[in-house]
Amino acid sequence: MMRIEYQVILAFALDLLLGDPRWLPHPVKGIGRLALALESPLRRAIRNERAAGIAAVLAVLGATGLAAYALVAGAVAWHPAAGNAVSIVLLYTCFAGRDLAGHGSRVHQALAAGDLPEARRRVAMLVGRDTDRLDEPEVVRGTVESIAENMVDGVTAPVLFAVLGGPVGALLYKAVNTLDSTFGYKSARYLRFGWASARLDDAVNYLPARLTAPLVALTAALLGLRPAGAWRIFRRDGRAHPSPNSGLTEAAVAGALGVQLGGLNYYFGEPSERPRMGDPAQPLRRGHIRQASRLMLCTSALALLLCAGIRHFLV
Repeated sequence: MMRIEYQVILAFALDLLLGDPRWLPHPVKGIGRLALALESPLRRAIRNERAAGIAAVLAVLGATGLAAYALVAGAVAWHPAAGNAVSIVLLYTCFAGRDLAGHGSRVHQALAAGDLPEARRRVAMLVGRDTDRLDEPEVVRGTVESIAENMVDGVTAPVLFAVLGGPVGALLYKAVNTLDSTFGYKSARYLRFGWASARLDDAVNYLPARLTAPLVALTAALLGLRPAGAWRIFRRDGRAHPSPNSGLTEAAVAGALGVQLGGLNYYFGEPSERPRMGDPAQPLRRGHIRQASRLMLCTSALALLLCAGIRHFLV
């Protein structure tokens, strides 16, 4: 069998080459459907909502881990080459760098064409805020924030867990991430049921976020951006975000680009003021979307090389 770090590198390259084809069955979609299918039966069987939510987490993680292990073990039993192929494909589905950059590129293309309504529609695929009245700088802000926030759960955290645990580790991470996006809301329905999903997602992203933000500063130096600004804003503003993890990379990206992120958003017509990150050294322009995408992809590649290199020499 091929070493895990080589499988991860090939899977990462496959994501950069192919992205996320819509026709390809995706494990994350199956994980999400399983989570939703379990919700009602578990609520009926377990009266305590928090306990029912914990049971949902355990059931989804157990099913995901067993399925991933069975697929890889079955392929290896047939032939080592099949085991390598299945492992690489499973790992490939866990990375979203090409897709994230592609979403940003589509927003940039609409803005470059002067089609603000289309840009609003495209940024709505990335963010949860109201987008129908956003001007161009606010469309750019939403896009850059989404790229910065999703850098960890879309690429660098899956890379870390893939290097640590192969396809099973990467898919378990994606299962945690999917549980949080399914149940981790502070609504009346999910405040207690989704408690375990949200807390576990915070826990598994704690280390990846704190490894990624400094790498953003290093990558900014390699790309000729603002490495000192990235480090300073990461340290100054990173913990101002409501999430214990998302704000770290968002602040680092704001500093690297020399812009200010955060501010007033609207959700279903209701205003929500988010902490501001970075200094407004320059106004937000559509070119910042491309800079953010390059920063995300290069930071992710640097994280991959770092994690794979450490595993190669220590394991």
